[in-house]
Amino acid sequence: MSYLEAVILGIVEGLTEFLPVSSTGHLTITEKLLGLPVDDPGVTAYTAVIQVGAIVAVLIYFWGDIARLAVAWCKGLVKPEYRGTFDHRMGWFVILGSIPIGIVGLAAKDLITGPLRSLWWVGGALVAWSAVMWWAERQATQERGEKELTLRDALVIGAVQCLALIPGVSRSGATISAGLLRGLDRVAATRLSFFLSIPALTAAGIYQLKDVVGSGIGIGPTIVGTAVSFVVAYISVAWLLRFVAHHSIAWFVPYRVVLGGSLLVLLSAGVISAT
Repeated sequence: MSYLEAVILGIVEGLTEFLPVSSTGHLTITEKLLGLPVDDPGVTAYTAVIQVGAIVAVLIYFWGDIARLAVAWCKGLVKPEYRGTFDHRMGWFVILGSIPIGIVGLAAKDLITGPLRSLWWVGGALVAWSAVMWWAERQATQERGEKELTLRDALVIGAVQCLALIPGVSRSGATISAGLLRGLDRVAATRLSFFLSIPALTAAGIYQLKDVVGSGIGIGPTIVGTAVSFVVAYISVAWLLRFVAHHSIAWFVPYRVVLGGSLLVLLSAGVISAT
């Protein structure tokens, strides 16, 4: 992989990681356009590793919140008076809500890095999950804010996050949609989506780092791609929080449908191959 390709992939990752358009789907499409073998273990691992840059962006952007939650959670382990606070409970929500994707991700690793890397899955999932996003907005009551989150909310949203292992679904699109269907307002659903992304993407990146190191991609392009994704993702996080405060995530549906539909047409016509 060249440094130019690493920069391009870093930009794509940073732009799309937290938007409900599927970063993995966009990375897979971009890798295909760059002539990279999308089902190669090294390329698949690289896709996961550069997501760590986006997670660092979230850690820095939400550092005050994350530190407060971590302190409250730790204090609650030894001091009963902290256990009823929202911050302590939120710490548990993030931990327990992250367990499903950890289990499914490990159990389905061969499927995720193999057959699901096909562009047929990307195109189909982009179109299919668009319908879910549209329906979630239509059904949303947005009657509850972040302070009214429950453990059931976290577990349901965490379970739905597992669907994002299918390229094209979108982790943020899945979790925000689930949050809306649970009656949360968009900002609460989006913030929980950000917090749930930290354990999931960090673990995936660290776990697959060994596959990048053992491939022909190289440490240099990996560092560059991760650094670029961090810078671009930081800007994207700030923009998305402002956007969802006043706009429906259904705004992203036409783009998803056009991209996914176009991809399926090109695949059907034999213009491009699926892997």
